[in-house]
Amino acid sequence: MARNLYRQFLDLIPRDPLLVGEVTSHNSDGTSTLSLPGGGTLRARGQGVAVGLKAFVQAGEVKGEAPDLTDVTVEV
Repeated sequence: MARNLYRQFLDLIPRDPLLVGEVTSHNSDGTSTLSLPGGGTLRARGQGVAVGLKAFVQAGEVKGEAPDLTDVTVEV
């Protein structure tokens, strides 16, 4: 039995996207506050990246330091 093509397409999209943001502060509860490129803020578990540096965030957790590259925004 063939699977639904739309369901196969949705399976290709990650459930928890990998985000990049600048760490703006560390909080007393073990979380970090990050500033996202689009202007939003995010609070994520973990304090493994120093304030002022960019970090990868996935599923609400700081995964590690991200390279400091130039931000480019493309609207489609």
